[in-house]
Amino acid sequence: MSKFTVLDHPLIQHKLTIIRDKNTGTKEFRQIANEIAGLMVYEITRDLPLRDVEIETPMGKTIQKELAGKKLAIVPILRAGLGMVDGVLELIPAAKVGHVGMYRDETTLKPHEYFVKMPPDIDQRDLIIVDPMLATGGSANMAIEALKKRGATSIRLVVLVAAPEGVQAVQAEHPDVDIYAAAEDEYLTDSGYIFPGLGDAGDRLFGTK
Repeated sequence: MSKFTVLDHPLIQHKLTIIRDKNTGTKEFRQIANEIAGLMVYEITRDLPLRDVEIETPMGKTIQKELAGKKLAIVPILRAGLGMVDGVLELIPAAKVGHVGMYRDETTLKPHEYFVKMPPDIDQRDLIIVDPMLATGGSANMAIEALKKRGATSIRLVVLVAAPEGVQAVQAEHPDVDIYAAAEDEYLTDSGYIFPGLGDAGDRLFGTK
């Protein structure tokens, strides 16, 4: 079974409350969603492997640490996942960025894939899928499957708000993918939205309705 972790750092929780507020405007929502993503990535990359490297400081030669192992790639689920990419790249500017396009049928609530563009070496990278919401889990499962079909073997899912139903759906279908959320909310509404949630993340990020 994959690991599900709620990152309850006070700064993350404080900023999440701001973007939950229906009175928070597009500009502030976009800025703070990226800030939360950056804080979350800081937490989830604690286990990245390090290796020794010799450098020379102004005082002389020394052995210090640098990142080792696989390189990283950030994969937003379009379009709302774009609202988390810049926050991640602030901390990991060398990461490549792939994209997975999904839209949800408003009647069936089922996701449909319409676009996938990945770095050619995703089999050699640690992939971090980002999407503000983990609701039914349908889009996340389809995105993970799209990456695995293209050779990905190391995938993490990072969301702002998760519903229990979505967490269970991803764990059932992809037990090798760890999930990180800023909050686990109460339940899904009949229309497939997370309660209390933060509304439609895509609309709030891009000012659309």
